[in-house]
Amino acid sequence: MYSFTEENYLKAIYKLQEQSGEFINTNAIALSIQTKAASVTDMIKKLSDKKLLEYEKYKGVQLTEAGKKVAIETVRKHRLWETFLHNKLSFSWDAVHDIAEQLEHIHSQELIDKLEEFLGFPTHDPHGDPIPSRNGIIKESDFVLLSTLQKGEKGIISGVVNHSTLFLKHLEKNKLVLGKRLSISDVSEFDQSIKAVLEEKEKIQLSYEVVRNILVKKTN
Repeated sequence: MYSFTEENYLKAIYKLQEQSGEFINTNAIALSIQTKAASVTDMIKKLSDKKLLEYEKYKGVQLTEAGKKVAIETVRKHRLWETFLHNKLSFSWDAVHDIAEQLEHIHSQELIDKLEEFLGFPTHDPHGDPIPSRNGIIKESDFVLLSTLQKGEKGIISGVVNHSTLFLKHLEKNKLVLGKRLSISDVSEFDQSIKAVLEEKEKIQLSYEVVRNILVKKTN
């Protein structure tokens, strides 16, 4: 069993490794955790002693298999709790993250298994992120960035890259929620913004900053 802080570090390193696939340096971890580099160095030593991290001088750290297992278990719990909060308690998708950050550190495997069953074995959380299975398997999705769609192509909003409260509230305000269907009517050559038509025939213009942070499933 690991502490709240240890699990947070392992989860942060796991997500950084997902993005880069390489060793992660101290500064990147400090930025992700929002703490000082000296604190990160102390925790790296502690996690290395527990065989959860491998450290290489001048390169940084990467998770061991044991460390990856703890990180994925934490991610799994986080995403299941987000789903429960959103689907069963009607929390908005921009409010669930902070509460799930607290709940993800509950260590009862029986509770998490019953939670998953109660939710009907969901595959994705309210932001479209895949929920790891009990044995740590994460299914590959066929989602693509909205910014990659061309004029005439269609898609269903299936996830987001940016999980910030401001971004999620912006999407909700513009009715750009999970499951929303849209078709691309034009793509600007100048700034890569797009014009889209929502399923209610409502027309909307979206900046590149928005479309590069929305994941969609392409449809015919």
